[in-house]
Amino acid sequence: MENISRKKFIATTAMAAAGLTLGGRASGKVLLKHLPENIPNVNKDLSAANKIKVSIFSKHLHWLNYTDMANLAAQMGFDGVDLTVRPDGHVLPENVATDLPKAVAAVEKAGLKVYTIVTNIKSPDEKYTRDILKAASALGIKYYRTAWFDYNKNITILENLKAINKQFATLASLNSEYGMHGAYQNHSGELFGASVWDLWLGLEGLDPNLIGCQYDIRHATTEGADTWATSMQLLVPNIKTINVKDFYWDKKDGKWQVKSVPLGEGMVDFQKYFGILKQQGINGPMSLHCEYDLGGAQDGAKQLSISKEAFVNAVQKDLTTLRKWLADHEL
Repeated sequence: MENISRKKFIATTAMAAAGLTLGGRASGKVLLKHLPENIPNVNKDLSAANKIKVSIFSKHLHWLNYTDMANLAAQMGFDGVDLTVRPDGHVLPENVATDLPKAVAAVEKAGLKVYTIVTNIKSPDEKYTRDILKAASALGIKYYRTAWFDYNKNITILENLKAINKQFATLASLNSEYGMHGAYQNHSGELFGASVWDLWLGLEGLDPNLIGCQYDIRHATTEGADTWATSMQLLVPNIKTINVKDFYWDKKDGKWQVKSVPLGEGMVDFQKYFGILKQQGINGPMSLHCEYDLGGAQDGAKQLSISKEAFVNAVQKDLTTLRKWLADHEL
């Protein structure tokens, strides 16, 4: 009995020193309690690194230069800037080699990052495609959004899907050269990818780490208010970046139309959506889109018809709402 007690004592002491109990693993709190003050909380650091980073879509800041854009984004509380690198964007494709580094430097100086860029890229053969990806890759940017594709009405839907699959394949091959991921945004209307099922078929057989989807819950809800949660499952492996905005259907002059509104004021079921993001482990960069009336900023205006204060108040309200939802779902 003495030997058994002695063995039990030694085992209990050893396990206590390791932060364990005879009943199993100790909680993180017990482990952390015994860490010296100068040792970082590794679990906490890893958890923070896995949280979704929220950027502002720079289309809404086209009225500001790089420095002012970056400083305002930081002031409002964003993690980054989703930079427009396209005609009439913050960075023009023809100037990407010189201007993208300037824009990124301004953002980083303000303490933020450029996680994603928005382009009009459709194929590797376009004039500035390689220039854009080369410049972005050199700056450590890993994600870009492609242009939208139209259906060719002179051929069948199945023929369109085969052609688009080949188009995506050429982009995937190019992306592998630069270590980047190209994402197609599902956009409501007559565009390819609106139904989401066609986007899944267009991406069939391709590496989701090279080509995929920038999932837009607003447009998915517009196309299928009751079905988006099902169809979204098809694209989960391909969703590396996401964007958020809200809307509801409004009747004007006898016709139903989409009305963009601040987050939480529309019909998008964000609680269900963020629950799915959590369940599926989707935590890539997120871009906040504010497409309701913002004095022209919603459409990329170079001059606003509202005050800077009114703009900031509106965007910060959206961001506060979004941050709460993310925190509620531990995203």
